[in-house]
Amino acid sequence: MKHNNKRKFILEGKMWRVILTLAAPLMANNLIQTLYNLGDTYWVSKIGSVELAAMGLVFPFIYLIISLGMGMNVAGTALISQYIGSENKDEAGKIAGQLFSFSFILSVVLGIVGYFLTPYLIRMIGGKGELLKASTDYLSIMFWDMPIMYLFFVYNAIKQGQGDTVTPTILNVCGVVLNIILDPIFIFKLGLGIKGAAYATIFSRAIFALYAIYSLFADKAGVHITRKTLKLNKALLVKIIKVGLPASLGQSASALGFIILNGFVISYGEATLAAFTVGNRINSLVLMPASGIGSSIATIIGQNLGANNVPRAKEAFKTSVIMSTIIMSIGAFLLFSAAKITVGVFATDPLVLAEGIQYTHLISLGLPLMGIFQILVGTFQGSGHTIYAMAMDIGRLWCFRIPMIVLFKRFASWGSSSVWYAMVLSNLFVCMLGYAIYLQGNWQRKVIEHKEGALA
Repeated sequence: MKHNNKRKFILEGKMWRVILTLAAPLMANNLIQTLYNLGDTYWVSKIGSVELAAMGLVFPFIYLIISLGMGMNVAGTALISQYIGSENKDEAGKIAGQLFSFSFILSVVLGIVGYFLTPYLIRMIGGKGELLKASTDYLSIMFWDMPIMYLFFVYNAIKQGQGDTVTPTILNVCGVVLNIILDPIFIFKLGLGIKGAAYATIFSRAIFALYAIYSLFADKAGVHITRKTLKLNKALLVKIIKVGLPASLGQSASALGFIILNGFVISYGEATLAAFTVGNRINSLVLMPASGIGSSIATIIGQNLGANNVPRAKEAFKTSVIMSTIIMSIGAFLLFSAAKITVGVFATDPLVLAEGIQYTHLISLGLPLMGIFQILVGTFQGSGHTIYAMAMDIGRLWCFRIPMIVLFKRFASWGSSSVWYAMVLSNLFVCMLGYAIYLQGNWQRKVIEHKEGALA
């Protein structure tokens, strides 16, 4: 579909069809990404439970570094989609160039700092002995992947802002398939162990990231980057940071919250942490449709606000909530029913298996809430009012989940289940908070310029 036709489709097409058209590739992308995570988890689990626990222990650190850059890309999607909606392709191209340059510089700095701090970070959250060694081996290598990952995120943001969710999905699918092939080769054939999983990720992602970068300069039909737009522009950077910083802070605070959460989980033993890791991987697979809808709604909201069509933006929100709730309710039933089978694929240790089944049963009850959470965050991000998405990210972990975990651990005798209860309840409370913010209506104001030099 050509760029002009795609814009018309997003602004005028049947809403359920628009959502599915944009969300389907994102769902496929999330599915492939989840299969990649499951593949990594499967092969690493064959090395041992310590290595499996190590992957779960270090993931929040990876997520934290990613979050610092993803906020800028949220800003890119919001601004580019609104400029496309208002038929201002030139400004969208300027945002794309600034996003590329800033993200590259930031990712290199963070990657270098993270590499040298890795062992200290692991010790900080209680990693020691074999767990410390495995975690350090994996995380230190994954920091090399940051520039590659950041630039891939920039590509996704630029394409998604235009409503193109297919092309990024194709590239990601190719990268993930290659990674799944390379995992057993690097881990076992080359004898690299958990390091092999990290090397396979970097190698497979880098190949297709290079093509993505090339296409951003070569594709003149859509929003593209030129040497001129790469030169840092203070005014444009301020605009991006103004929208992106709250998203970065929110996601970073969420990542820090998960680091603290891992600290509580590991206090119940490595088997519990391994079960938590496996359960999260399975849960993310079922959550895939809601994640796809939540990501697509950002583009739909952004372009319609850019075109000054608030009623259609509201229609997009309502339709996506209904679709997500139905799909997630079905997914929750299937996950609850098949918990023993799915967890058993990744866990042979009886203790890990028992913990994993219990966690999967409890977390499946909150899946419809997670779907609504994704829609609310996507709405606030697409509108450019990322401070509301930040409030939800921070509120879920720091205002609800972690305090409840502390209280449950001190005053209840539920053991590791107290963590799972707190997770479900925090998702309920944050959705109530997000809907209250939505009803206030401030998100309906677009953030692109009404006139030159003035932000909305």
